Amino acid sequence: MATEQGFFERTFGDRDDALLTLLDNMIWPILGIVLIGVLAFVPQTFRSAQLILWGAVPIGLLVLAESLCLLSGHFDLSIGSIAGFSAMFTGMILGTCPSCWALTTSPWIGFAIILLVGSLIGLVNGVMIAKVGLNPFLQTLAFLIIFEGAKTAMQTQPVTGLPSLYTQVGSTPWFAIGVMLVAFLIAGLVLRYTSFGQAVYALGSSEHSAREVGIDTERLIIIIYTISGILSALAGLMLTGFVGVVPPLIGEGLVFQAFAGAVIGGISLFGGRGKITGALGGVILIQVIQSALNNSPVIGATQIQMINGIVLLTAILLYSTQSKLRARILASGSV
Repeated sequence: MATEQGFFERTFGDRDDALLTLLDNMIWPILGIVLIGVLAFVPQTFRSAQLILWGAVPIGLLVLAESLCLLSGHFDLSIGSIAGFSAMFTGMILGTCPSCWALTTSPWIGFAIILLVGSLIGLVNGVMIAKVGLNPFLQTLAFLIIFEGAKTAMQTQPVTGLPSLYTQVGSTPWFAIGVMLVAFLIAGLVLRYTSFGQAVYALGSSEHSAREVGIDTERLIIIIYTISGILSALAGLMLTGFVGVVPPLIGEGLVFQAFAGAVIGGISLFGGRGKITGALGGVILIQVIQSALNNSPVIGATQIQMINGIVLLTAILLYSTQSKLRARILASGSV
């Protein structure tokens, strides 16, 4: 009898382990189904895999920034506006358009400025949340509005005349793709194998418990938002290179795609759970859907925003279903 119980426990335990693993990696079968659907109905989407991946670079860096914040139990609504403002501010310094400031033509100073601007905004976000105690939603929403307004106040026309090396980083497809993949690789290794990564997961699981075990949660939150700002600025640099100029609407609306990519990729909205590899899968899925919409002859440009909203809603529903199934399996007591 004991042998039979052991057999069933092992069998059902293995089954539940398999189900949990499937739920944690749900992005990959979803991605497979979407790829088959796009291949069947909009095959012209795959004329250039390189173009799909290249187009995914800016949103990929923003998904990575958002994922890091979500894993720590926080979120950042300002990532798109940080990308746009830092790109526009640096473009005004480097550009040679009639209303540009044209303070320097050095691309290296441009690289330093755009990353510095992004890191400073992220730092202020972190300080206001960790030290002043502001709600992350209100703080990052305020910065979203402030920096989108500041970007428009600086310039309402495309900024041109940028140094070629400055735009080359984002305009060279495989280099840009490599930057995104290296960023994901580093983030994945750091989160999995370092004490910093363990602290991020611990903070996301329970800030109180993390503080009890000696983690300086305030400093950690500031560091996380600073990294988020740097990744957002890097996304702004890649967007600039992808387009070749700094358009006035740069970075706008990207935060919702970043949220969708992270959530579809399995990053928990409540922190402490999720994998960076899943977030990368979410990036690819979002970009494939975008490319399919752009290539579809039956979907107009005016409908894409609405469909983006449906994709975000679908992501939230998938996350909700995944969480319920996971809780049900864990509550069964077999795992």
